[in-house]
Parts: sequence; structure tokens; C-alpha cells
Amino acid sequence: MKFKADGIISAMVTPFTRDGEYVDYDKVGALAQFLVKAGVHGLFPCGTTGEGLLMSPVERMEVLEEVVAAVGGRTLIIAHTGAMDLATTIDLTRHAQACGADAAGVVVPGYYGYDDVSLENYYRRIAKAVKGFPVLLYNIPSCAKNALSTDLVIRLAETTENIVGIKDSSGDMASLTRLIGNAPKGFQVINGADDYGYQAFLAGVPGAVSGTSNVVWDVYLSVYTQIKKGDLKKAWKAQVVLEKMCRVLEYGHKAAIFKEGLRLRGFDAGYVRPPQRELTVAEKKRLAKDLAAAGII
Repeated sequence: MKFKADGIISAMVTPFTRDGEYVDYDKVGALAQFLVKAGVHGLFPCGTTGEGLLMSPVERMEVLEEVVAAVGGRTLIIAHTGAMDLATTIDLTRHAQACGADAAGVVVPGYYGYDDVSLENYYRRIAKAVKGFPVLLYNIPSCAKNALSTDLVIRLAETTENIVGIKDSSGDMASLTRLIGNAPKGFQVINGADDYGYQAFLAGVPGAVSGTSNVVWDVYLSVYTQIKKGDLKKAWKAQVVLEKMCRVLEYGHKAAIFKEGLRLRGFDAGYVRPPQRELTVAEKKRLAKDLAAAGII
């Protein structure tokens, strides 16, 4: 099955109304258009950065519909459809297939501990439920508790036609190397750790799903485009800035920091949903100072 995810794919935030009560649907499509106009090569709605696991299934479906309506056909859309249970995950993945997304990304289920046999059965059932539709594994053990082993990923890649790639946010470059070196031809190993984006592109990943690109899209785009041009010196210079921005933006551990960064760069992305919290006045001032010092604003 042919599927390609090149370049910088923004793991877009989800705008909420005050106190996180509702999704601010008026801003969802506008944000998708804003990021695409800024130059990103794709969108990954309702993922970790998008507070997807704090949203109801209906909200996630409606957000995806807004994104598809706003930019579908003009950019790659990978819908995050992972949930903590199989039935909801299948429902969300079928909806992504039906509404016009290009692929689904399915995070490893968490809370309980699952072995490779359990996870293999889980992903096979999801893939079977959406035959002909590209499915990407999503490995983020720092959040999901459970990790996808390299052996399991390769086994699924070799034996399940529509499991076409993985978003690897393990933060483990050695694991990424093993995936790139051993996955079957055509299997898309997508990097999800922005602090070594340059290294991952040089290692052979075709694309990156990035939360940081909500705020510093131009920096990450520079890493990618300069590598494509063969100017590794300029690309590395941009990566040094990107790594610093990862620290300034606290690796997205606070969803509000991305939204404040977006506001400072010209787009009001609304509020977060509890138990996420808004930034304090002091935190907002510090972020503005750090972004200004880096020449971002």
C-alpha cells in the first residue's frame, strides 16, 4: 500500500473555550489554514499535543471534520484515532477513513500493562477494521506507559498490509535507528522527537510529526529544507535553535505553552482543557522573553 509522509507535519493544538468547556470549532479550521499557509507539509489533529485524550470521541470526530473541510486535499492529514479501548479506537479510525483523512495514527493504549502479544492482536484488529486505509503505529512510552518493541513493529510492518508506518516519539535515537535499518521497504518511520530532528532526517526518516512546529514552524522547516538543499551547515544551525526551543517550550509538557506561543506569533488558539492548566502571568512573560531573545517574535 502506497503512503508517504514527507516534511514537517504539525501535531496541531486543539482550541478550547474558556476553562476548556467546549472545543472552539470556529478556531479549529482557521488554525489548520494558518499552519498550512505557514508552510507545514501536513497536520496531525487530536494527538498528544492536541489534548486528544481529554476529548470525547464525538469531539474528536468533529475536530477532524473541521480540519478536513478547511485543508483537506491541500495537505496531508493524519488523524490521531488512538484511545484506551479497542472499540473507540476502531470507531475513530473508521470515521477518519470515511471523512477523508489520508491516514490514521494509533497510539499505544495505556494505564494497564500490555505485552507484545496483546498489542499485536490490538493493532491487527484495528487494521482489519479499515482495510485499504493506511494506519500508522504511534509509540510514546513516556505518556502511554506501554512501548512498542522494534521486533513487534517490524513484524506488524511485514505482515499487515495497511500498517504503513510509525510515529516514533520514544526519544530513543538508537530505537529509531533500528527501525530505519530493519523495517521493510516503503514502511514510513516518522520522527516524533524534535530535539534530534536533524539527526533523524540524515538517518533517513522522510518526515516528522512535531508539536514544537505549532510555534516555531519556520525553524523546523528550515532544518528540513536546508537538508533537502544539501546545506548541512545551515540545517544544523537551525537544529541548534530548534533544540533550544524544545526546552523553552518544555517539550509540550504544558499544552498551554504552545497556545501562548501561537498567540505571540499571531494566532489566538484559545484555552486548554483541565486538568491541563493555563500559564501564570510570570510564565507568559518568561516565554515572551525567551522567544524574543531567540528572534522568534
